[in-house]
Amino acid sequence: MMSDTRTLPLAEQAAAAPLQVVGITKWYSEQRALADVSFDIRRGEILGLIGPNGSGKTTLLETVAGLLPVDAGSVLWQRSLLPQHRRREVVFYLPDGVRPWDGRHVIGVLEFFASAFGRRAAELDEVTRSVGLEEVLGKHVFALSKGHARRLMLALALLTPHPVLLMDEPFDGFDIRQTREIMTLMRRIAAQGRTFTLAIHQLIDAERVCDRFILLADGRVCGIGSLDDLRTRTGQTTASLEDVFLALT
Repeated sequence: MMSDTRTLPLAEQAAAAPLQVVGITKWYSEQRALADVSFDIRRGEILGLIGPNGSGKTTLLETVAGLLPVDAGSVLWQRSLLPQHRRREVVFYLPDGVRPWDGRHVIGVLEFFASAFGRRAAELDEVTRSVGLEEVLGKHVFALSKGHARRLMLALALLTPHPVLLMDEPFDGFDIRQTREIMTLMRRIAAQGRTFTLAIHQLIDAERVCDRFILLADGRVCGIGSLDDLRTRTGQTTASLEDVFLALT
């Protein structure tokens, strides 16, 4: 279980939870999408954003990534303000359903990313194998299955140096076995110090892979913590993630 960073000195807090989201509020005209959302993202963890469609998960990812302006609130990196235009320095965002450079061959896209971030050929080969793209390297991106397109996006993220990876519906398009393989890979990468923040609608998947959860409903945070933390809040010591979500929202 992750330690409670509130008990650590400030310098150690910044190392253990280097990114903080403070009071993010976002409106679309008359509709409020996010309301005073605050949480931290801890080094080497997998954090799950949990909520139904329309709860604000994608909007939250896009505001943290700096793609959307906010009406209130801020993002901090190592306890210093991280303005919107500098988020890309520490955060890499993988939206749902994107196929970059769809007229290019997969190997060409991978090589471009590897070159842009100074990755060696051996590192590119390792990432390609780890996400299972060897059999489609010669295909055009537009010809990829949904699952292979998601694998390509994950590979591009792993080729970047960014310490925080944000992913919207990362397991969409995978079968049970493939989902387990990608979860195992994420756990291995997280153990090396990188952090994943995942918006997931399949609660069984979230329960299997995430260390902590942010429960969102109508743009508000209804609970934050590990599954055991959330069970304690609800008084349901053996409850599933679905049970505690329903209890807290």
